[in-house]
Amino acid sequence: MSDRIEKSDAEWRSEMSPEQYRITRQKGTERAFTGAYWDNHARGTYLCACCGLPLFSSETKYESGSEWPSFWAPIAPDAVATVSDRSHFMQRTEALCPRCAAHLGHVFDDGPRPTGLRFCMNSASLRFEPAGDEEASK
Repeated sequence: MSDRIEKSDAEWRSEMSPEQYRITRQKGTERAFTGAYWDNHARGTYLCACCGLPLFSSETKYESGSEWPSFWAPIAPDAVATVSDRSHFMQRTEALCPRCAAHLGHVFDDGPRPTGLRFCMNSASLRFEPAGDEEASK
């Protein structure tokens, strides 16, 4: 991505809450049922909490039973980057913002059709932008 955002650790820390910093910059995870968006059913777009890049549409959000916000696809094919994560004695796929490298969560292959993927995200990594009245009436 050509418009990559890079900031110092101090800059990131000053721009977000301690919980957001822990999750997005230190690859943390919020506890189940505690995030702002795990039970959000409003229509709109989920953006990166660090840089505002659009990541997911509410159209692909679903109830996964994991108690974290889950999506079956990003808003665009290149909207979410993935890397192998072998931390905590597990092999997983980490989801990252491709613009600012914020840790978003993990991707699993137990999601619904049509992708079969579950993008299991931390609410602290996201910012929700509700759909406007025109969009919500569709």
